[in-house]
Amino acid sequence: MLRRIFGVETEFGITFSLRGQRRLSPDEVSRFLFRKVVAWGRSSNVFLENGSRLYLDVGSHPEYATAECDSLDDLVAQDKAGEAILRELVSYAQQQLNEEGIRGDIYLFKNNTDSSGNSYGCHENYCIERIDDLSRLEQVFIPYLISRQIFAGAGKVVTSPKGTAYSMSQRAEHIWESISSATTRSRPIINTRDEPHADPERYRRLHVIVGDSNMSEFATFLKVGTASVVLAMIEDRTTVLRDYNLASPINALRDIAYDLWSKEPIKLTSGRDMTALEIQDDLCERAEHFAQNRSLPDDQRLAVRLWREAIEDFRSDPMSLADRVDWIAKLQIIERERERHGIALSDPRIALIDLLYHDTDLDRGLFYRRQQRNHFRRVVDDDAISKAAVEPPSTTRARMRGTFIRVAKEWRRDYTVDWVHLKLNDEMQRTVLLKDPFKSTDERFQKLLTSLERRER
Repeated sequence: MLRRIFGVETEFGITFSLRGQRRLSPDEVSRFLFRKVVAWGRSSNVFLENGSRLYLDVGSHPEYATAECDSLDDLVAQDKAGEAILRELVSYAQQQLNEEGIRGDIYLFKNNTDSSGNSYGCHENYCIERIDDLSRLEQVFIPYLISRQIFAGAGKVVTSPKGTAYSMSQRAEHIWESISSATTRSRPIINTRDEPHADPERYRRLHVIVGDSNMSEFATFLKVGTASVVLAMIEDRTTVLRDYNLASPINALRDIAYDLWSKEPIKLTSGRDMTALEIQDDLCERAEHFAQNRSLPDDQRLAVRLWREAIEDFRSDPMSLADRVDWIAKLQIIERERERHGIALSDPRIALIDLLYHDTDLDRGLFYRRQQRNHFRRVVDDDAISKAAVEPPSTTRARMRGTFIRVAKEWRRDYTVDWVHLKLNDEMQRTVLLKDPFKSTDERFQKLLTSLERRER
């Protein structure tokens, strides 16, 4: 599969405080946040006109799932649109709290851990061919995911009984298995629960749980783009791939997270040793050859070129990636603060920097303050993000879902939708089942829209 459907689900951290003191619990502030959502869709679980899904997840975490995308630019725009949509909800909730005389400020963080050590995820979804033999995923894709921290990690200051250290990844400490059907009790790198949201005879949805939430547009583009290419190589049985199976994947995940400059080798089941950088380098070389001999989409070809650029920059000077990679950008800010004030990594001021990097407020968040000074390489512009907040991708099933929701609202019709169903809740209970995520139009869908409008006339 060369053209691919993918999407990202992001759980956000939320708190409400006054001068550093928490005033409301996450559950209480989330209720204010979702008042407007309930008004939109009669519940705290709604699909929006841009094809995405917005809901309140376990632990009072607002969660935004992008619409199905087949373009990396669309994906990045949709991901950033989620932040914009939630900023709008924060503004609305803040106004409600002020009117009720509840003093304090809402903070919405796009990160993966809270102050109590709880973790919440950023999950990637990839539509792959229906395969039941997952051995190639274990041999290639899991080592790829474990080693891609060098460009996809969001960075985290971690305090343990051993002391305080800086980690590339926020999620590495919270993953316990390589492949599993569980998601919370025993978090795996890949979740195998078989929910394709598509024709189960043709497709499988690969649910990746190990990833960090990225603020950097470049990091999101690169992690999803390179993953798509690696999956294409795995699906293509004629492509020869090395067995990168790790002797202890979970230990490797944690070890790589703290090996900031990729100096320490990780043991493979074959007896070989490779560093994270060497695994990425070898996979990138094979992806370059694959791209030369296959009709990859242009954006995936670009992802391979940017992958090579990032590897070479990391090899020569990792800090040169501070304009693209979150964990490096955050480390740069932290080290400058430590040097300026002569403080330890364990200083509370460093913990505050660690948190504020992920603040989604455009004026307060450290990431956005740096982006406004052109310190980050961008993938999409603000106009594309604004458009993605109200319009679905035009080349996937999401176009039909978003259009149906918009038109049904315009005609004030009661409806129900999910990832595969469009239903009008009238006496006829007309339902269209959309099993192909690659199709952006369908005759049955057009008839549904036509019948809806004719009845109103």
